[in-house]
Amino acid sequence: MKTEAGVQSDTQVYGAVSDRPLSHTPHNLTTVTVASETIPEPEEPLIPDDADPALLAKDLRYDPIAISRYYDRRPLQALGRFLGIFTPLIWFFLGLWWDRRWGKVQAHQKRRAIQLRETLTRLGPAFIKVGQALSTRPDLVPPLYLEELSQLQDQLPPFSNEVAYGFIEEELGGKPLEIYAKLTPEPVSAASLGQVYKGQLHTGEMVAVKVQRPGLAERITLDLYILRKLASWGQRHFKLRSNLVAIMDEFGARIFEEMDYAHEGRNAERFAKLYGHLPGIYVPRIYWQYTRRRVLTMEWIAGTKLTRLEELSKQGINATDLIEVGVQCSLRQLLEHGFFHADPHPGNLMAMPNGKLAYLDFGMMSEVKPYQRYGLIEAVVHMVNRDFERLVEDYVKLEFLDPETDLRPIVPALANVFNNALGASVADLNFKSITDQLSELMYEYPFKVPAYYALIIRSLVTLEGIAINVDPNFKVLSKAYPYIAKRLLTDPAPELRASLRDLLFREDGFRWNRLENLLRNARNSTDYDFDQAFDQAIEFLLSERGALIRHRITEEVVQQLDAFSVKTVQTIAAQWFGSPAPSQNGHQTAQAAHGLEPIQRILTILGETPGFDPLQKLPALVGLLFRPEVQEMGQQVVSGLAQRAIARLIREILLREEVEPSASNGKGPIVPQPALPVSR
Repeated sequence: MKTEAGVQSDTQVYGAVSDRPLSHTPHNLTTVTVASETIPEPEEPLIPDDADPALLAKDLRYDPIAISRYYDRRPLQALGRFLGIFTPLIWFFLGLWWDRRWGKVQAHQKRRAIQLRETLTRLGPAFIKVGQALSTRPDLVPPLYLEELSQLQDQLPPFSNEVAYGFIEEELGGKPLEIYAKLTPEPVSAASLGQVYKGQLHTGEMVAVKVQRPGLAERITLDLYILRKLASWGQRHFKLRSNLVAIMDEFGARIFEEMDYAHEGRNAERFAKLYGHLPGIYVPRIYWQYTRRRVLTMEWIAGTKLTRLEELSKQGINATDLIEVGVQCSLRQLLEHGFFHADPHPGNLMAMPNGKLAYLDFGMMSEVKPYQRYGLIEAVVHMVNRDFERLVEDYVKLEFLDPETDLRPIVPALANVFNNALGASVADLNFKSITDQLSELMYEYPFKVPAYYALIIRSLVTLEGIAINVDPNFKVLSKAYPYIAKRLLTDPAPELRASLRDLLFREDGFRWNRLENLLRNARNSTDYDFDQAFDQAIEFLLSERGALIRHRITEEVVQQLDAFSVKTVQTIAAQWFGSPAPSQNGHQTAQAAHGLEPIQRILTILGETPGFDPLQKLPALVGLLFRPEVQEMGQQVVSGLAQRAIARLIREILLREEVEPSASNGKGPIVPQPALPVSR
């Protein structure tokens, strides 16, 4: 059955919040600015010690110290909730153990799946989100559990219409049926933080009206208090390297932010501005006149979940193509602008009848700082190319390892686990295999999980879960590498230029195979612009920062041309005159055998790249000949070739003089010595 969805589900987020005025938004709304730093503990509480926790949500502030002071004075209330959380969970796991003990796992699986869904539903928003995350992982969760847990995305029990209509009247200042021309008598979907009605404005637009659940603040603050206490206890008793309290503070701050629907609306508009122009992406419009803290009105989206493959097929929509669209959009969110949708579960991604992918529910958004974005790109490149020494350094930059950590024993350990996970090529990459292998190192070496990374991995793992559901052979990382390659070739950022240099050059020469791999992958990126890559490469090469690369390129050109010329002379001498070839060592012979083959392969790749036209680039190449840097490179090439030729000539003369006396004395020929290097 085809489904229609507006804003269908609520989400959790991690991060810090702060209030500031928003001048361009009507009705004197406030904005919440997201930061990826851990919240500092204030010297004074933001609310009185005995204030009701609902005040925290009303003021849009997460203050862990104030929450702790409030519930420390109410231990019985906290203990009651603690028992209310863990008693049903313990009973569930005891049931699983009993089923295994008596061989009843298959017979009772449906009942246990329903029990888990109902338990998570009763426990509230934080635990519902755990179920939502599990509902996207067919590689981890049996099908019957997937079927039940998927109901947590948008099919939770609704609250009463009377309460919902009361919130609409309080927030918007009028009765719902006066504000909206039409409004469904019952909600069309319900999730952890709110429920959605389908409506119509008096101007004719169809809208989704999202109304917040009552009593959220009290339950959420108490759950956060208990989880933070457990995190602190675990930190003290198990000597964990990851700062669990900091992670919980990020979680608490973001879930407070999520209770402000006006902020969600601003998130949606920012998301639309950054990514709404991408091919195949659609972001619904927010109607600010009908949006406040507990009520959100946005454009109604008619669509189908990506997991309903038969329905999509009947509509002529290829779900795999839409997954690729989502992957490409996620890459730009995480690695280009840093503002990303952190909960892309099936209820928040809809296939529209026109074939576009619509994003819904912008409550859970997060930020990735520039140095983190570049660090992630470098880490993927080093991982794919099995450069584990650099990869360990990336972990230090990304705060997984402390700077003072001894990295030497970690390098071979990484090489061991990743070589098993990566398989034969980038096409074998997937997050599950990598995270499974990496988790083995977490206990043996001093790794820690930085707080900002929690939502990144959640977003990527959730997206990969949907992809696997659509296509079991889909590999998110293999689809991502063309974009990574494009960024390396086109992004002028110093961090990525240094990474590209390290990737392509090594002490014994230029790594042509890696350049081929980059060009081959980059041409598969949807927005790869060869002209941009060419112009930026030339600009960087001829700049001050490109001096070292110019020198390395000159060395490589001299080496390749020298090997090619030797091979050519050898061939001509053998064919025309029957004379022996000039003496060469093994290294020279290997170089001559390869000659200019790498350059020929690269030219072939470029010829197959969309947008590449050598005739268009000819004037630019001619103009380069007049640049002082290029002329200097030319002089160095000529000088290097001349030096090699002279060195070879002298060696031949000396060898001939030594061979003649040795022959007369009955001695064997003298082994030729290696060629001289290019002068520096």
